[in-house]
Amino acid sequence: MIKKNSFDLIVIGAGAAGIIAAIVAAREGKKVLLLEKLSQIAAKLKATGGGRCNLTNTLSNEEFMARFGRDGRFMQDALQTFDHQKLTAFLKEIGIQTHAPDGFRIFPTSHSSTTIIEGLQKEMQKVGVEVQCNQKVSRLLSTGKHIDGVRTQNETFLAPNVIIATGGLGYPVLGAEGDGYNLASELGHKVTELSPAMMPLKTKEEWVKNCRADTIAQVELRVAIKKHKKLRAKGDLIFTNSGIRGPVVLDFAREITPLLKKYAEVPLLLNLTKGKNEEQIREHFKKKMQNRDKTTVLELLTTLLPEALSRELSKLAKIDPDEKYKKVEGKKRDKLISLLAWTPLTINGHDGFRLAMITRGGISLKEINPKTMQSKLIDGLYFCGEVMNLDGPCGGYNLQWSFASGYLAGKLKS
Repeated sequence: MIKKNSFDLIVIGAGAAGIIAAIVAAREGKKVLLLEKLSQIAAKLKATGGGRCNLTNTLSNEEFMARFGRDGRFMQDALQTFDHQKLTAFLKEIGIQTHAPDGFRIFPTSHSSTTIIEGLQKEMQKVGVEVQCNQKVSRLLSTGKHIDGVRTQNETFLAPNVIIATGGLGYPVLGAEGDGYNLASELGHKVTELSPAMMPLKTKEEWVKNCRADTIAQVELRVAIKKHKKLRAKGDLIFTNSGIRGPVVLDFAREITPLLKKYAEVPLLLNLTKGKNEEQIREHFKKKMQNRDKTTVLELLTTLLPEALSRELSKLAKIDPDEKYKKVEGKKRDKLISLLAWTPLTINGHDGFRLAMITRGGISLKEINPKTMQSKLIDGLYFCGEVMNLDGPCGGYNLQWSFASGYLAGKLKS
């Protein structure tokens, strides 16, 4: 006799990874229970990409894995099973059209995460996934080296397979509390150091607040610490009231936040002039100055940068921006050109997990079989998505990884 609270699979966490895992298992005839502690499913997915939902991107699997760094190859089997082409084919199958308007990032054609959530919800209903919200799992049940089920705040559910898809610590307002880390560690799994990632950064320098109106394109960021000098990134940057943000900052934050735990401050060097070095900047100025002896410092700088930023860099070089450039003494000119080539900026903080889109760190990959997403310690226990120690940059990387790892975990291969 089958017990009421007995299932083939229990999935903990109704985000992208958990939902796809539940669908895959149910399609293969498994009796599936999906537990979500919030009152509705997919809260974080709804907020992804400002609600536009950047699902994935068009990179090859090899290029995709490379963007995750040295641990990227862990996802090889998952991507072979469910890469961006198979994801978009799956979405089309359940009635969701997608496109890549810039040739790289893939979105639903509606540019609304609601479209994705509604489509996935309908498919779960179609294949018979039982979804229970307001169910927070407090404990995994295990005897010996095999999983037996889960315990919530007021019920026990039994199953020989459990998938942890609880995500990370980012955006606690959307339910992130690190539940999965606690559940896994109680059964002996190692959780690596956790740091907030994909978030704005705060600076020691206050002049940045005067440059908030402009986006600076193609900025290169470098860590100015000898031991970490290889850390660098390039992309669009936005100055804020208290620091910096923008795509390049969101990506680079995953490198910076762990350093802030080690050092009180992290000095950076920023090239704000689209890669121009000092010699190229001098040559640029020389051309702009031809037959224009009365050109001011500000007029010259605004041929490279927005006015507000030009004024601030002039001040840093201790130059009056309205002074004629030809009248500026040589040492001050050299200082200005040096600042244009590499502007120093000091990162001294962030808003923690409150504004972090992604968590760096998680369940140790050494304890997970990449061919199945199953635990190497506990039979029948699987992981998928952000709860694992693997995170990527902006551009659909992390959501694709959630879908791919969830799809593979849902196969329930031993």
